[in-house]
Amino acid sequence: MRRFNLETGVGIFLVLGFLCFAWISVRLGDVSFLGPGTYQVSANFGSISGLREGAVVEIAGVPVGEVSDINLNQEYYEAEVFMSIREGVKISEDSIASIRTAGIIGDRYVSISPGGAPDFLSAGGKIQETESAINLEELLGKYIFEKE
Repeated sequence: MRRFNLETGVGIFLVLGFLCFAWISVRLGDVSFLGPGTYQVSANFGSISGLREGAVVEIAGVPVGEVSDINLNQEYYEAEVFMSIREGVKISEDSIASIRTAGIIGDRYVSISPGGAPDFLSAGGKIQETESAINLEELLGKYIFEKE
């Protein structure tokens, strides 16, 4: 009888330990099972140099979503960026999506400048106006080797 109680206690301790480990993993991994809903929008860019999946999407400096997927549009040879935007954040149809850099050598992110149109993008909508990433090496090369 005593051995059964000891084995039961050890089993309960191990199960609680695994549950605690799973809870800490979910919290530190910033995984949200029942978190706020999102909807997808996309935009095509000529160049997204340095932009990665998971990059922040901001409006007026406020994070409103993240880059969920990046593909190459084979027809136009442009980068097609899919963004998950928090439910409740409305993006007008004439908004402009730009690839920006956080700081001088920081990570790339998508900045959305809201437009003034009364209509908003729905799930699966596409931002038509875009500004590609600025290639710093190309700019410096033009400045240094520019002939007068």
